[in-house]
Amino acid sequence: MSTTEERRDHLLRFGGVIALMGAAFLFLLFSLWRLQVLRASHYESRFEKQSIRRVRIAAVRGSVFDRNGLCLAGNRPNYCLGIYIEELRQPGKWPATVREVERTLDRAAGVIGRPPSVVEDDIWLHIRRRLPLPFIAWRDLTEAEMARWAAAGASVPAADICVEPVRIYPQGSLAAHAIGYVRRAEPRVDDDGGTYHYYLPDMAGVSGMERALDAVLAGRAGGRLLRVDVSGYRRDESSEREPEPGRSVVLTIDAGIQGVLESQLSGERGAAVVLDPRNGDVLGIASSPGYNLADFSPSISSREFDALVNDTGRPLFNRAVSGQYPPGSTFKPVIAIAALESGSATPGMRVDCPGYFKLGRLTIMCWNQRGHGSLDMRGALEQSCNTYFCQLGLKCGYDSVRHTAEAMGFGRPCGVGLIEESGGLLPDGAWKMRRYGEPWWPGDTANISIGQGALLCTPLQMAMATATIANGGLCYRPRMLRAVLGPGVNPHTVRMDGKAWRPGELAEDLHLSPVTRELVRRGMLDVVGELDGTGARARIPGVTIGGKTGTAEYGPRGARRKYAWMIAFAPYERPRYAVSVVIEDALSGGRTAAPRVARIMEALFSMDGTVAGAVGREG
Repeated sequence: MSTTEERRDHLLRFGGVIALMGAAFLFLLFSLWRLQVLRASHYESRFEKQSIRRVRIAAVRGSVFDRNGLCLAGNRPNYCLGIYIEELRQPGKWPATVREVERTLDRAAGVIGRPPSVVEDDIWLHIRRRLPLPFIAWRDLTEAEMARWAAAGASVPAADICVEPVRIYPQGSLAAHAIGYVRRAEPRVDDDGGTYHYYLPDMAGVSGMERALDAVLAGRAGGRLLRVDVSGYRRDESSEREPEPGRSVVLTIDAGIQGVLESQLSGERGAAVVLDPRNGDVLGIASSPGYNLADFSPSISSREFDALVNDTGRPLFNRAVSGQYPPGSTFKPVIAIAALESGSATPGMRVDCPGYFKLGRLTIMCWNQRGHGSLDMRGALEQSCNTYFCQLGLKCGYDSVRHTAEAMGFGRPCGVGLIEESGGLLPDGAWKMRRYGEPWWPGDTANISIGQGALLCTPLQMAMATATIANGGLCYRPRMLRAVLGPGVNPHTVRMDGKAWRPGELAEDLHLSPVTRELVRRGMLDVVGELDGTGARARIPGVTIGGKTGTAEYGPRGARRKYAWMIAFAPYERPRYAVSVVIEDALSGGRTAAPRVARIMEALFSMDGTVAGAVGREG
C-alpha cells in the first residue's frame, strides 16, 4: 500500500473515532439536558416525596365543667427537656453519635439536678423511629429545675425546653365514673385522609363522658412538614396546618350535689342518682367504690391499673348505669300505675293480707309475716304489702305491666350518653322460653310484681321512673351534656343564657289520669310521712317527700343477701329532685337506704336555701 493510501486510511480511522466521540458527547449532553431540564420537575417531585416527613400534632383537648362552671377535667402544660440529636451528629457510624447524646444528657442532668429517665436503648429506638423529632429525656420539670435550666442551660448544646399538654382532673375522685379518663391514643384517621410519618402524643377518652364526647373534646389535629437528608436528619421545617383545639363542654352535674352523693356512699358498694324531674338533667350520679382520676394524670402505671382491675370492689365499674339489680318493692308504684291505667283495678280495691301470698305451690312471704289485714291500694303502697301487689299484678296481667314499664324506661338504655350504660332486663315469655325452655307462668308475674324474679334495672332507670312519677307522667330522657362551648365562651355564662343549652327531651308521655297521678304520689307521700311508713327514716323537717323503699334478696338459699333501695322525690308539691339509692349487702331499704336519702335531701335543700341546719338520722 502506498504512503498516500496509508495516510488516507489513518485519517479515515481518526475521523471515525472523532465522530464516535462527538456522537457520545452529544448523547451525554442530550441525556443531561433530559435529566436536568426536560424531566427536572419529575425528579424534583420524587426527591421531595422521599425527603419530606409529615408530623401529626395533636390538638389541645377541650375542658369539662360542671353546671356552675367548676372545672372537672382540663389541661396543664408539661414542661419537658428534649435533645435534638441531629445537632449532635458525629462523623462515622451511629455509635459515635449515641455516645455524644449520652454525654449531652449527663451535662443536662448536671444542670437541672435530676438524672435522665432514659437509657441507651431508648436513644437507639428514637434514632430508628423518630430521628427528626426532639428526644424527650425529662418530663414534668419542676419550677426549681426550670430556673436552673434558665440560668445555665445555654452551656448544653442541642437541648431545649418543649411543652406537651397533660390531662388533669382538678377535683380528684369527684364524679370519676361520670367524667371518665383518657389514655394515649392509637393514631387517628384524620378528616383529610392524609398519611403521617410521626405522631406526637394524642389522647382518647376511655370511659365516661371523656369517651362519649371524645369527638367534640379531641379537636382537630394539625400537621408539620420536616425535610430530612438521606440519613434521616432534619434539615428544614414548615407548618402545614395549625391544630384546632377541642371544644369544651358543660355537664348538667352539680359538683356540690355530686359530693353529697359520694359522701353518703363512702365505705359501701352501691350507687346513687339525682335527677331534675322537670327536664331530665342528671344533677349527680355516683358509684361506690370509686377511684381517683388524678392517678391517671399524666398516666397510670401498669401496677396501679392492674390493682384497680383486680380489686374485688370493682372500683372502675359504674354501678349507677351498668349495675343491674332487682328493684324489689321500689317497682310497686309501676304495678299500681299499670293496674289503674289498664282499668283492671280501682283505688278502692281491697285485699286481705295474712302475711303471705300463695299460688299453687308458690308461696311469697310478706315482710310483715303477721299480716297487714285489709288494705286498699294507697295503704298497700305505704306498707309495701307483697300480698296486695302479687294479686294486683295478676289482676292486671303481665302485658299491661310490661307495657307500662317499657314506657317508663325499663328494659333498654335510658340514653344518657354513656357508652357503658346497660338496659337492665324486662323479661317476657319469649325471653323465658329462649333462656329456660319454659313458658311464662302466673308465678313469674307475681314475682315481677314485687320487683323480684328475672327483673333487673339500673339505679339510673329507677331515678328516671321516680322523676316520671314525680312530675305526673312525663318521662324525660336523662342527660348529662348541658352545652358545648364555642371558642372563648365562659362556662359561667351558660346557666344564664337560655340559648346555650337544650330544653329537656321528652321520651314518653304516659298521659296518666288524674286519679292515677294522685293515688300513686299520695301513696309514696305516706311511705315517708306516716310514722309507720316503710320510709319514715327519710323524713326531714320542712320538706314533704314522696318515696318508696325496697329490699331485694339475691344469692343462694341459706346464704341470701340483700340490696337496699329507696327512691324519693321532693318537694312533694312541686318536685325539683328525684333520687334513687341502692346499697349492696345491706339490712333493708328502710333501715339502710332511707337514712341516706334523708341526708341527701337535707343537703339538697340546704344548698338551695330551703332547709338550714337540718340533721339526718341514722336508721
